[in-house]
Amino acid sequence: MRIQPKDKKALIEAALGKRECHLVIENANILNLFTGEIYEGDVGIYNGFIAHIECNPDGNVEKKKIKGKEYYDAKGMYLIPGLIDAHIHIESTMMTPRNFAKAVIPHGTTTAVTDPHEIANVLGIEGVKYMHECSKGVPMRQYILAPSCVPAVPGKENAGAEFLRKEIEELFSLDRIIGLGEVMDFLGVINNNPRMVEILAAAEEKGLFIQGHAPFLDGRALSAYLCAGPVSDHESRSQKEVRDKLRVGMYVDARESSISKDIKSLVAGAKDFRYLDNLTVCTDDREPEDIVEAGHVNDVIKQAVLGGLHPIDAIRCATFNSARELGINNLGAIAPGYVADLIITESLEDIKPKAVFFEGDLVAEEGKLAVDMEFMDFEVENRNTVYVKDLTLEDFRIKAPIKEGKVRVNVINYTSLLFSPTKLNTEEIEVKDGYLDISKDENLKFAIVVNRHNGFDTKAYAIIRNFGTKEGAVGSTVSHDCHNITIVYDKPENALMVFNDLKATGGGISCAKDGEALNHLALPVAGLISTKPCEELAKECGSMKDTLRELGLKETPNPLLRIATLALPVIPEVKMSDLGMIEVATQNIIPLFAE
Repeated sequence: MRIQPKDKKALIEAALGKRECHLVIENANILNLFTGEIYEGDVGIYNGFIAHIECNPDGNVEKKKIKGKEYYDAKGMYLIPGLIDAHIHIESTMMTPRNFAKAVIPHGTTTAVTDPHEIANVLGIEGVKYMHECSKGVPMRQYILAPSCVPAVPGKENAGAEFLRKEIEELFSLDRIIGLGEVMDFLGVINNNPRMVEILAAAEEKGLFIQGHAPFLDGRALSAYLCAGPVSDHESRSQKEVRDKLRVGMYVDARESSISKDIKSLVAGAKDFRYLDNLTVCTDDREPEDIVEAGHVNDVIKQAVLGGLHPIDAIRCATFNSARELGINNLGAIAPGYVADLIITESLEDIKPKAVFFEGDLVAEEGKLAVDMEFMDFEVENRNTVYVKDLTLEDFRIKAPIKEGKVRVNVINYTSLLFSPTKLNTEEIEVKDGYLDISKDENLKFAIVVNRHNGFDTKAYAIIRNFGTKEGAVGSTVSHDCHNITIVYDKPENALMVFNDLKATGGGISCAKDGEALNHLALPVAGLISTKPCEELAKECGSMKDTLRELGLKETPNPLLRIATLALPVIPEVKMSDLGMIEVATQNIIPLFAE
């Protein structure tokens, strides 16, 4: 794939000096990602593409001035390619695509590869088209992938839509959809499930990029997954895992999200390899507060450098390598014929862009957006998508098979306050008046998943150990990936208050304690997204984090989306859905009460 100029003949003439360049960036220390060199030079840009670079790295040629209509003086600072986020769900920033662009462009992100499977699980094709239309005309490149797993695990959860080959092929007709989104159903892939075989075939027949999702896969299972077509993975967490995957030619999108901070460990595992061509970086899920305070892909680069990666290698991972992963051969480097997505920065180790150029236009300067973006309004942004019937206190009590005494219960046990993996334990739980009673153990909590999509009326219960809260209830419609209502609670009264709040406001995150509402983070667009700008939303997210810490989530570095991982049945070992507890490895539904 190659990004084509509007007038190639004119670009060639500009390269030869027969036409004036539209912009010349002068006096830059240019980072050459083909050789790893840095040398002084000027870059001539014509119609958004680099036409010519005037430099003298070997000191044996007279450097000549490039004629241009406009000039920008880099003042001896570094000139590097615009940054690429190899894997992100823009919905997980809780911002609209337009507000996301406003937030990340000043940090140097000029391309993002987004998989809108979050909103697809709520609104189906309409949701993907909303993300596509809402990102039109923004001064960055938002490539979209057709969500491959809606729902993530068919038959084990109910979402707001179901994507089969027909839906995937319809989405492939949109102009900025360049491939297939993360193939999460890795068990379906390696077992030749007909649904996944057909979806993968639809992408392969068009020669499109296929993004992977392969947590903990190794050996023959990893080989089978790669043979099926996916080429990448962003779920690697250990040094061994990144080495194993790089060795078999897989692209590893090293992640530094708001939840999973993996980059330093992955860099430590890979940095001594001679070639790092298949190592890229991504944010996956990064919240507004982190973007405001730390940055976006530029912060991932910084963390990679702190983890021991050479700055030039780290930048290459976030630019040139990512473009190659996507199959785009004129993006992510500074060379003639390449797209003029560029950053001027004083430091390679800690990139804080002085200027950001997208397709040759100055779009941000000194940390501020330098262009206006047209306001766009969409009907879906004003629609309540929480379709649930009224519930009562009785719906949040778990009836036991005995009247009094103790009963053996299958319990979901979080193994860490830092990560989302869980294990299944069997415990004896008190029964009082015919209902489970966890009041004597503050590390036990009730959990309920209530389907919130039109046409469904399902809900399931579980007991959770070590979730992190000590009291109260927290509920969310951000519940990967089906985004049903998930509530973790100590008492039915608190759960009901949270439920009613989410129902009335169209979704978000809500907390209650002692029968009183504590806080609410409103996400009314599909129950996932706010229309507020990044800075305002960041303050609301910070306030919600403070509330969650008051409820006990003090050791969790980022408590905001702790609850979102509970209903994600593709992350080992046991998770929930609206149909019950699910053993991830076998996809079996586990009964609440042990035999």
